[in-house]
Amino acid sequence: MPPQRKPGAKGTTKVTFSLPREVRAEEVAVCGDFNGWDPGANPLKKYKDGHFAVSINLSEGEYRYRFLLDGTTWENDWEAEDYAPNPFGGEDSIIRV
Repeated sequence: MPPQRKPGAKGTTKVTFSLPREVRAEEVAVCGDFNGWDPGANPLKKYKDGHFAVSINLSEGEYRYRFLLDGTTWENDWEAEDYAPNPFGGEDSIIRV
């Protein structure tokens, strides 16, 4: 499912990033422009039904992001708004807030 949006704190937008239960991972983090691509900044919680999710308050803007699975595998958001080439020969997911 694409990132969900709701009004956030102090003029931000609360964006919920999620991955379906079909993703085979024990740990997932969302990394992007909004957190300095830091895998420790926004880990997703794994829910009982197997899906992963985390909510982050973001200011207005356009952001690149990807999911890091088990600290080793990069995965794009399957339902991102857009994609853009990155300097590593792949693509980043794009979200506009």
